[in-house]
Amino acid sequence: MLSLKLPRLLSINQVPKGYQEQGILFGYRPPRSSAADCLLSVFQMTNETLNIWTHFVPTWYFVWTLVGRLRGPGGREDPHAWPLLAYLLTCCVYPLASSCAHTFSTMSTRTRHICYFFDYAALSMYSLGSALAYSAYVFPAEWVNSAFHHCYVPVAVFNTVVSTSLSCYSRFLEVERPRFSKASRMLAFVYPYLFDSIPLFYRFYLCAVESCTEAAILVHYKHTVFAFLTCFIFASHLPERLAPGHFDYIGHSHQVFHVCGIISTHFQMEAIMMDMAERRDRLLPASL
Repeated sequence: MLSLKLPRLLSINQVPKGYQEQGILFGYRPPRSSAADCLLSVFQMTNETLNIWTHFVPTWYFVWTLVGRLRGPGGREDPHAWPLLAYLLTCCVYPLASSCAHTFSTMSTRTRHICYFFDYAALSMYSLGSALAYSAYVFPAEWVNSAFHHCYVPVAVFNTVVSTSLSCYSRFLEVERPRFSKASRMLAFVYPYLFDSIPLFYRFYLCAVESCTEAAILVHYKHTVFAFLTCFIFASHLPERLAPGHFDYIGHSHQVFHVCGIISTHFQMEAIMMDMAERRDRLLPASL
């Protein structure tokens, strides 16, 4: 009779330093696990289980949204929708890549690096997708066709390459220079986000000065708040840093980081769609 045996879990002192997480003392899966063990661990309560599910489930929400747009009026035949469709595709890819990375990251050190390389590349592509959508729908009207508008997407492409390279390189520094590794990885993703958001921040400024009534701005505010909260949680390792061992399975920072990131993306998507609908009659130049 077929019997499935769940992998035995380890403590922080039983796994290599490259696998250890600050403030997480128990619930580690064995290094050098097989692919089958990794898949089985998805249904076992480990310190990675909710990391996997908090990105796997939202993936299908974004897929559902993308499919709905493809099947809706115009769909792929509407050039005005192409930047949105490209953006939505990256929204589907980045949480799926993250979920797969967390699932198979304990097969070997080499596999762990490769898994997270794909994860970081997907995040960088999401940043590029955001830039495409912002260029088409979010740019302030007075900036359209400006020199900055024309170079905005090319710079975002360059940022994608640099971000992916720097974040992947940071993995090789984790053991010997963990703080520098963490700082490098944060820089790799914070800088492209800040660059992408320049036109949005300018709209925030205009709204503060002119008391605008654009409905999308409030949703953009929500996205921005959750984006900064996502960054803070990732950098701070709260709450497990304050109470090591108490949040090993539920409630540690990486899980909260995932949830806040997904909520941020949801609000960003909603705001972009609102801007797209509002500006359809005065279509901004295509950015693709």
